[in-house]
Amino acid sequence: MNKIALTGPVWLASDLHLGPATPATSEAFLAFLQAAREEAGALLLPGDIFDAWIGDDAIRVAPPWLATVLKALRETAAGIPVWLGRGNRDFLMGEELAAAIGAKLLPEPALLETDYGTVLLTHGDEFCTDDAPYQQFRAMVRDPQWQAAFLAKTIPERLAMAQQARGESQAANQMKSQEIMDVNADAIEAVFRDTGVSLLVHGHTHRPARHVLEVDGKKRERWVLPDWDCDHAQPPRGGWLVIDQDGLTFYDLDTED
Repeated sequence: MNKIALTGPVWLASDLHLGPATPATSEAFLAFLQAAREEAGALLLPGDIFDAWIGDDAIRVAPPWLATVLKALRETAAGIPVWLGRGNRDFLMGEELAAAIGAKLLPEPALLETDYGTVLLTHGDEFCTDDAPYQQFRAMVRDPQWQAAFLAKTIPERLAMAQQARGESQAANQMKSQEIMDVNADAIEAVFRDTGVSLLVHGHTHRPARHVLEVDGKKRERWVLPDWDCDHAQPPRGGWLVIDQDGLTFYDLDTED
């Protein structure tokens, strides 16, 4: 597994779910990008940046909200390295998008070499193995043949399919327990064992926390990134993680002034 060498403070944020219905979250993200340009050594966004991504060709006729976000990402990438990771909502992000904003795509998973040490970074949905229907869906939409067939459709057709899939997913999730939609303990132990890392960072579950566990007699840490919602949640929520030479630190949108 190739390592990504990063120097200076590494900022990580995921699960922003940006879209036309999240103007307040977008504004918070724009302010976050401005701060990252001034303070971060690198910015990594490991998935679900967008509430849906129907293909990179959508940026050629980007609606105003998306054009604004892409412009801010481009300005950020002009000053510091920016890496984009694919989540369960935006797994179709590709090289055209990355090139358009001057960013790079994160490998899946990504092994980071930071000032604090080695960190394994991933979106996190692959660890939710108790949710068998979701894992079947994940395998289907990550298949190159499925993606090619989907991208061959028109943009309106893809938008309609994405909206339908999102509605079906929301209905299905209401019938699932929170435990099923969280990570599986055996899957977490396996990734620690297989990679040999001591630090794992992921998003997806919307359960920000630092978990300390022991695998094969060795201390490991799993840090879960927060999701963002400044439009529908009360109080608004969101935040990010900073990795520097002193360790890992969470910052919250409401208190980081």
